[in-house]
Amino acid sequence: MATAPEALLAGAADDGTLVAPPGRTRVVLRRFAAHHTAVGGLVVVVLLFFLAFAGPHLTRWGYSDVDYTALRSAPSSRHWWGTNRIGQDVFAQTVRGLQKSLVIGLLVGVLATGAAAAVGACAGYFGGWTDRLLTFTTDLLLIFPSFLIISIISPRLKGGGWLVFAFLLALFAWMVTARVVRSMTISLREREFVRAARYMGVGPVRIIVRHVLPNVASFLIIDATIAVGSAVMSETALSYFGFGVQPPDVSLGTLIADGTGAAVTYPWMFFFAAGLLVVFVLAVNLIGDGLRDALDPTSRGPGGGRRRPSRRGAKAGAR
Repeated sequence: MATAPEALLAGAADDGTLVAPPGRTRVVLRRFAAHHTAVGGLVVVVLLFFLAFAGPHLTRWGYSDVDYTALRSAPSSRHWWGTNRIGQDVFAQTVRGLQKSLVIGLLVGVLATGAAAAVGACAGYFGGWTDRLLTFTTDLLLIFPSFLIISIISPRLKGGGWLVFAFLLALFAWMVTARVVRSMTISLREREFVRAARYMGVGPVRIIVRHVLPNVASFLIIDATIAVGSAVMSETALSYFGFGVQPPDVSLGTLIADGTGAAVTYPWMFFFAAGLLVVFVLAVNLIGDGLRDALDPTSRGPGGGRRRPSRRGAKAGAR
């Protein structure tokens, strides 16, 4: 027989039997599914990943192939999205650039969020000299002009390729999140469940992994989605100025830089890459909004605000 608190949490079915409350994952998925714009953003991101990785197999042109008989030709059945100034297929180059930008954005988002979680949680939980050292390192990296440093270092690391470039982006993308996680951890380390685990002899690393990080996971998931979009924008900006992905490889940034001068006369050389960039960043932001509303327990509706009472409820309240 269930106790009164259990009965309140579980609820009752039509026949009077107790029904277990839905799990947190199911509740989050249900709330996310109710956010239609976020679901649309997720569908768009999945389609973009499919285009990026399946697109090269849909055309007979490689991103480095040159068709000398079609220089700056308009979209046609031979070249679906036209060609650039030296006869390279724009569709093949765009899907290759999209693939590279998506991989870099995903890698930077995971690395930056992981570093922020580790540094912020350790600084907030241990305190003392550990907190002072990690906070000093975080503040030191915050005052560095990251764009200038990456633009100076990345051209000197051409042998490392785009992977080193992604690590450089991640190196300067975790500090603000780490400070937020540190503040949240300081408030969590004095909670009853953390103190109980500490009194039971549980190690600090296990407490951080099993008790602290799960309680900041909502913020970290939302931050990761934002970091992916920001990383793609940073990669595009650096590649636009020639400091990112280096030739003969391409990214959305290099394609936008190459097509900027011909955006009016030969729009297919510019607008396909720029359009995919805008669509991806917008879709990621929509997913972030949906995750915020789904993971925030104070949010009652898909839009994050309180739902309006029904007319029947309003009349009953008036009575």
